[in-house]
Amino acid sequence: MQEIRNYTMNFGPQHPAAHGVLRLVMEMDGETIVRADPHIGLLHRGTEKLAESKPFNQSIGYMDRLDYVSMMCNEHAYVRAIETLLGVEAPVRAQYIRTMFDEITRILNHLMWIGSNGLDLGAMAVFLYAFREREELMDVYEAVSGARMHATYYRPGGVYRDLPAQMSQYRESPWHKGNDLKRINSWREGSMLDYLEAFTADFPTKVDEYEELLTTNRIWKQRTVGIGVISPELAQQWGMTGVMLRGSGVEWDLRKKQPYAKYAEMDFDIPVGVNGDCYDRYLCRVEEMRQSNRIIQQCVQWLKANPGPVMVKNFKVAPPSRVEMKEDMEALIHHFKLFTEGYCVPAGETYCAVEAPKGEFGCYLVSDGANKPFRVHLRAPGFAHLSSMDTIVRGHMLADVVAMIGTYDLVFGEVDR
Repeated sequence: MQEIRNYTMNFGPQHPAAHGVLRLVMEMDGETIVRADPHIGLLHRGTEKLAESKPFNQSIGYMDRLDYVSMMCNEHAYVRAIETLLGVEAPVRAQYIRTMFDEITRILNHLMWIGSNGLDLGAMAVFLYAFREREELMDVYEAVSGARMHATYYRPGGVYRDLPAQMSQYRESPWHKGNDLKRINSWREGSMLDYLEAFTADFPTKVDEYEELLTTNRIWKQRTVGIGVISPELAQQWGMTGVMLRGSGVEWDLRKKQPYAKYAEMDFDIPVGVNGDCYDRYLCRVEEMRQSNRIIQQCVQWLKANPGPVMVKNFKVAPPSRVEMKEDMEALIHHFKLFTEGYCVPAGETYCAVEAPKGEFGCYLVSDGANKPFRVHLRAPGFAHLSSMDTIVRGHMLADVVAMIGTYDLVFGEVDR
């Protein structure tokens, strides 16, 4: 009589496919998963608690570091929550800029996803292709804020500054010279909006390249079709949002259902899956990149035609310009008070959500009338998704767990907060 015992295995936290610091304790019967228990908290930095000890306007930088592949979308939720409590509305131009950068961020996130998910399932080349375009959009982040990732660009009352009139250009180096240098600088002759216009005209052909590598690829389909099937009922019971919900055929997108910024004025479609498997979610994300591209094009057209202020002219919320600050005593006082004490937000509570690339990212903010929030709670989409891991992965093979972690699009900055 032979006794058969299940293996208990650690998947992660150093595993490259765990996308950060996921520790998955798996009980396995041979190669089949009997139970998967995600252990999280290895990247917990107490963001919500830290935000309670600082003035409202000093916690925007923390938001960038939550979901650190889609930075500005996190800022958007937090800044909108503050604006709601303050009763401040950003100028129209600032709202268009926010809409545009939310979509640039969505493309950045999905490029990162398609590259790393391809790599997890053995498709090496897509990674290199995706990062080529990601680099071009990182330059846009850098142009407006000075940082490639953690921008702190959205501020209560608008955005930090208007779009630059000049894109930085590549200098001659041993790697780029002559005609090659001319070619890579050709988009950068004019303003940032001209650069984005050139990018959006070119980007659909690049998405076609990713599709050519994956969409009809036999191995890719074997690894994703019929894997991790989530029924619409199950997706709603687990509180899924974003692509995880739309891949199962539920047409729910905050940009359409509860429009914020300037999404109501945009013309775009919401891709919805049919089977709710990893392949459908892949198709949804690829199509979302194309739709984001359309939205950016519309924003660029509007922003080119309508110059204007990008910040409210209320010195209790927004700092005066550097020139004013150096010449006018009152402006100097405003500047000093804003950056030391911040502003007092009227007592109340609010919940503001944005359709982040991974799902619904919400910020629940309670103010007791002081210059610091009384409570900040961040609703991270990845956290809700990860909790369904055990239910969905049970009965699959070990290799399919990797596909499933990939399709969740997990980033632990926001899961552990």
